[in-house]
Amino acid sequence: MALFQSNNPVLKESTFEQATLVQDGNAMTIRGTVNKMIFLLLMVMAAAVYSWGIFDKGEKITPYLAGGAIAGFILALVIIFKKEWAPYLAPAYALCEGLFLGGISALYSSLYEGIVLQAVGLTFGTFIALLVLYRARVIRATARFKAVVFTATAGIAIFYLIAWVLRFFNINIPFLHEGSTVGIIFSLVVVAIAALNLVLDFDMIENGAAQGAPKYFEWFASFALLITLVWLYLEILRLLAKLNRR
Repeated sequence: MALFQSNNPVLKESTFEQATLVQDGNAMTIRGTVNKMIFLLLMVMAAAVYSWGIFDKGEKITPYLAGGAIAGFILALVIIFKKEWAPYLAPAYALCEGLFLGGISALYSSLYEGIVLQAVGLTFGTFIALLVLYRARVIRATARFKAVVFTATAGIAIFYLIAWVLRFFNINIPFLHEGSTVGIIFSLVVVAIAALNLVLDFDMIENGAAQGAPKYFEWFASFALLITLVWLYLEILRLLAKLNRR
């Protein structure tokens, strides 16, 4: 079952080991996963437009930012541990993420004109480019590839956790937010690692469908892929903000 390994903490080997594989019409398919991913993205965009509209009206956006982030985090944890609930909770998660992304995007847009459109374009452009390269087998999720990306992803996660803890002691790591050369290089590396996680997610979804994972895994896989896309978008947004500060 090593073929199900992924750097996305949601799409990992144990995810499929805990599921009962099926070989009938009720099995997971790539087409079904794509359709559900599109549906979740539409929900994200709808909620994002709504929260952006709240910001444009001059109303406080903080409740939408905090509420969306907290509710989304809770829903994500529930879905991870109760994968069979994904068909019911993944849409709710998408709405929460949309509220958060709409608010944070509106804040960035108020500071740097056009930055959100650029970030969205780069995110989907990266997604499509990597999908094409993966389907053409130009990029392959080999064991070494997985090991490198996993190590880098884990390192970034630990670094962000340390930075978050240090903020409670009023200690900030400058290059995380400043547009210095080091800060830009760091963001470029993080964006690259986030993008490479997409390749592993494509590989996991393809193999999951081939092995006959349960139908509800279409929702679960779409939810997990959405997490990676959100991370990629936020990192690209941060990188563009740093470039605009120079």
